[in-house]
Amino acid sequence: MADKSSFEIPPELRDLAEKNVEQARAAYGHFMDFLTQAVSAWAGSPAGSEMGGFRAVQEKAIAFAKENAERSFALASDLARAKDVQEVITLQSRFVQTQMQTFGIQAQQISWLMADAMRDMQSKAKG
Repeated sequence: MADKSSFEIPPELRDLAEKNVEQARAAYGHFMDFLTQAVSAWAGSPAGSEMGGFRAVQEKAIAFAKENAERSFALASDLARAKDVQEVITLQSRFVQTQMQTFGIQAQQISWLMADAMRDMQSKAKG
């Protein structure tokens, strides 16, 4: 009787998954390039220039989105190369733990930038 607890993922399926991850990563990269250009164009417009303090928030949010997506694509690549279910579970568990810590740090940094932007906007309104 075969041992069902050590199911191995076929190499062909892993290769296909890896190719799909790389295609998705490339498409996401194009999207983020477009988004960055759009935000830069908006920031240079009269409406965008009035929101000066919030530009740092936007830039940091975009940077965080890129970092988080890159970590997710790295996980997807690792999962595509996983040889069995136990390796998949280990990779996923490690990723979730790391990302929860990362999200906490990122939220704190965004809140500091938002507070700075609000103070800047209030001081300009008073002055």
